[in-house]
Amino acid sequence: MASAVIPNLSADGYTRFNDDTINLRRAVGSERDGHEIESRMEMCAASEEQDLPNMIGSQSSLDHEYVTDGVSGEVRVLSDPKDIGKSWETNYHEAAIYLEEGANNEKFDSHPSDPKAVPAYLLVHNNWYYGLDLFTSSLLLLLALGEDPAVSALKLPVAAHSIMEIAALITLAGELFLKMRWIGWRTILHHKRTAIKCLTLVVMFFEALVVLIRRSSHFRVTRAFRPIFLIDTRSFGAVRRFIRQILQSMPPILDMMGLLFFFVSTFALLGYFLFSGDPHNPNFSSLTSSFVSMFVLLTTANFPDVMMPAYSRSTWYALFFISYLCIVLYVLMNLMLAVVYETFTRVERDKFRKLLLHKRQACRLAFRLLVSKQNPTHVRFRQFEGLIHYYAPNKSPLDILLMFHYLDQSGTGGLSAEDFFRVYDAVTLTWEPQFAHTPWFHTAWPPLQNVLQKTHDLVHWKHFELVIYIIIICNGIAMVTRIGQNYDHLQEAARAFAASWDTILFLAIFVLEALLKVLGLGLSRYFSSGWNVYDFTVTLAALLGVLLNYMFPQLTCIVVLRPLRLLRLFKIKKRYRDVFGTVVLLSPLMSSALMVILVLYYFFAIIGMELFAGYNLKNCCNGTPVEDFYRWSANTTTPGGYYYLNNFENIAVSFVTLFELMVVNNWFIVMNAYAVVVHPSSRIYFMLFYLLTSVVLTIVVASVLEAFRFRIQYKRQTTKREEEKMLHEELHLKWEEISRLLQDQHVLDSLRPHLVVGGTSTFIGCRPRNREVLQNRMYRAEIEEWMNEAAAAEKINQNGNQPFTNDVDAEHVVITESDNIVLGVDREDTILRRLTLR
Repeated sequence: MASAVIPNLSADGYTRFNDDTINLRRAVGSERDGHEIESRMEMCAASEEQDLPNMIGSQSSLDHEYVTDGVSGEVRVLSDPKDIGKSWETNYHEAAIYLEEGANNEKFDSHPSDPKAVPAYLLVHNNWYYGLDLFTSSLLLLLALGEDPAVSALKLPVAAHSIMEIAALITLAGELFLKMRWIGWRTILHHKRTAIKCLTLVVMFFEALVVLIRRSSHFRVTRAFRPIFLIDTRSFGAVRRFIRQILQSMPPILDMMGLLFFFVSTFALLGYFLFSGDPHNPNFSSLTSSFVSMFVLLTTANFPDVMMPAYSRSTWYALFFISYLCIVLYVLMNLMLAVVYETFTRVERDKFRKLLLHKRQACRLAFRLLVSKQNPTHVRFRQFEGLIHYYAPNKSPLDILLMFHYLDQSGTGGLSAEDFFRVYDAVTLTWEPQFAHTPWFHTAWPPLQNVLQKTHDLVHWKHFELVIYIIIICNGIAMVTRIGQNYDHLQEAARAFAASWDTILFLAIFVLEALLKVLGLGLSRYFSSGWNVYDFTVTLAALLGVLLNYMFPQLTCIVVLRPLRLLRLFKIKKRYRDVFGTVVLLSPLMSSALMVILVLYYFFAIIGMELFAGYNLKNCCNGTPVEDFYRWSANTTTPGGYYYLNNFENIAVSFVTLFELMVVNNWFIVMNAYAVVVHPSSRIYFMLFYLLTSVVLTIVVASVLEAFRFRIQYKRQTTKREEEKMLHEELHLKWEEISRLLQDQHVLDSLRPHLVVGGTSTFIGCRPRNREVLQNRMYRAEIEEWMNEAAAAEKINQNGNQPFTNDVDAEHVVITESDNIVLGVDREDTILRRLTLR
């Protein structure tokens, strides 16, 4: 692999050589594994003169014309073409890592400074290792299903889950050990997330050993920190950013909560002195119960029950509760939402700016590794291809060629630093030939072509969609008719609703519609539409429902598959299209929010199991206001007496209980039961869970409002034509220019079927309609200002002004044999001249 021989960074000036090319042949369609890399290195060895990388490896002080063997430590002149090939491969890999860190908003200070550490560095930054890290972290979380208290069907022996936990922790420790190889302890201590991960891993490892030795579990709240390992994986970068946004939004939330608790405490104190004298009103019997009652009233879960005892004494007491709810619920809570929304909007804009500038810095660092010593200001095609091989390995040679031409706006055959800054945008583009919009059947058999042409004209008929909408409405009317009829039993009703003759008739029409669209548009264009994918999916699901109904009549739940097609009617109104569009834009954010909530659930579920597992809630609260909810007997149970099921006997049941608490309907009943059974201080657990979930849900609501406002504002400022121009790029490829650029007959032969030989080929690049692309449009003026500020800062900074050189002293200036030939002077004079120039 490229890490076998690790060269070091440049410390001297540039030495000009003949700008010859390396014939790096890349087999089209190959898997591009280690064998291909070795093959390309052998091809490099066949060339007489090579491009030398201007900088090699990561952070070192040796001259770039010297190479250090990562195994033996031997230093030798970088003259072997195979060494040069390995050096380029190392640069490609590390440049791709820079781009990944830029996209994931990760710091750039974790690159190795010791050449011997590069093999470990490249091993960790590998897709296979990313997958192993994700699998191990997920397995560690899933162990909670089999650990005591476990789900009965998944219970594991203590030795089994302990060994699995230790194995997972050792695997995770292996990653940290590899990081030590190039980061060191001092750097890790500056990374808070990594430091917390190390500390948690050590504690959990010793706890798992104790469990394995004792063959029994003990009090282990540290299991609640297992999600740290999952969040730290590469796949959860968006979740980490969302958590960071939550933390950045916390100061104003804490300010509002402080004001909120002031009013809660004030009204609790007033309520105690107003109502504690009533022996029939236990809600205010003490200051503690008064505060708990007013805190629960904040969620309205105990209203009006908490008011009625006082209200029965005097109707004027209603003013106390009404004024309290008006102040804390309708004023302060909504004001907190407004504050969170304003803060979230500001944080979102600031996050976009920082991520944009972080990506620019990543491009600048990657650019330094891709330029050659002969041409230190431009990235050539073969270096760009080597980068994409690691950064986006799914891209075809044609895609890479189109990306390079898209970035090369000057047409010089090389990418300047400013051109390279747009590499993230280039990677998102998907390309198709300009004639892709011509009917897919234009080369078919002529008689068949005539039939398909008529089908094509039919699906493009302006009233075709209207006819489909009318059929969908008729389908809805038929469903309403079926619902209004009386049936002897549920199976007969399900058969009439989901598998009757009218159901089969409408399904046949919808299948015919899908078939006509596929024949008229072609598979690729048909499935490029989200609504077509939805129609196809629900039609296929409804057909499956008909078959299941005949095979398993008792499966009555399949009736839900038929009404799904009615959702297509909401496409007619623009307001609904905006709502669906907002949902699509929000889907990544909502996924991150969902993962944060699940992590929060896992944290509190583990703590809840450690604190409350094993307590029996049946008939637990006799003599308390909640006794009716827990009254149970073997023969009869009161209508509300099923609350004993809201417990923490395993992690699955705990998740259900926590969801009920998050919904806040009667959540205080569960809290008060554990306050009676365990200890009154257990209320702190439930109150903290409510507060934290309220914070997360408030931020989610703020994100939804901000996204909807953003989309509406975007729609107002952007016409349909401007949006299409923004989402599409047109590119022209001339065969002569491509031949001069590639200089590889094998690659040229593979591209012949896709290009016009001797002429010009036109391609259309499409951007995804995601939030980032729209933000680039909305903040275009700000982006230009941010980029100008960044460029000015780089000019002020000496390193930014001369990005390809490093400040060195005499002992770091290494003169090669080629320097002596070019300069025609001896070694000492050359060193003095270079130091004088610096």
